[in-house]
Amino acid sequence: QLELVESGGGLVQPGGSLTLTCTASGFTLDYRAIGWFRQDPGKGREGVACISAVGSGNYVDSVKGRFTVSRDNAKNTAYLQMSNLKPEDTAVYYCAADSSPALCYGGSTHYTGGTVGDYHYWGQGTPVTVSS
Repeated sequence: QLELVESGGGLVQPGGSLTLTCTASGFTLDYRAIGWFRQDPGKGREGVACISAVGSGNYVDSVKGRFTVSRDNAKNTAYLQMSNLKPEDTAVYYCAADSSPALCYGGSTHYTGGTVGDYHYWGQGTPVTVSS
């Protein structure tokens, strides 16, 4: 079975930190870009961060300086470290993977992590709630 599984979500106070984990089974994350998306109820799924196949991270402005993406190909796993969390970060977070070389390339001034339709593999999501 080919799947991505996220974990690590939960309830955290404003200013707190969480690390989300995305583990692949049935296929390798090698040579694939990994995107992190989030979705509020009633809203569309938006990309917030990505990491290229060679390990370059890219972020939307709203999370720059607070979120960090990383990957461990030996563990077939990617991570999203989130710090200084804000109530507006509350959402269900998803990881996604795809082998397209057009995803998450470096050297651009805008976010290159693509959109929902650009990714082939998706996780089931993990909820993050930032509240006091």
